[in-house]
Amino acid sequence: MAENNTHKLTVFYDGSCPSCIRDRAFYEQMAGNKKDELEWFDITGQEHVLRQDGIDPKLALQELHVKTPEGRVVSELDAYILLMRRTFWLKSLAWFIGLPFIRPLLAKLYHHLVQRRLRRTGRL
Repeated sequence: MAENNTHKLTVFYDGSCPSCIRDRAFYEQMAGNKKDELEWFDITGQEHVLRQDGIDPKLALQELHVKTPEGRVVSELDAYILLMRRTFWLKSLAWFIGLPFIRPLLAKLYHHLVQRRLRRTGRL
């Protein structure tokens, strides 16, 4: 994996997932010039790299993981919030997702949709 710049987030995404690829493209479009602050890392076939970063490869398929410039790995909705806060257009959404009464509902929905996608594609 390429070395992290001092301000870059590493976003671990599933390059075998068409919707994940679309999500990446959407985020890059929304990020504009801030997209250069991200390093996208396709987890497909990269179990050894994931383990080196302390990420369970099975969980990497089920939850978004982001590695901060300091080397801290954040997952699930915390990863989405961290990612969205870097983009002007998504900052309000990040705030909304983090609300105590919204977050648990979104987490449950998020996991349900991911599990359904992985079962449908035979990857779980």
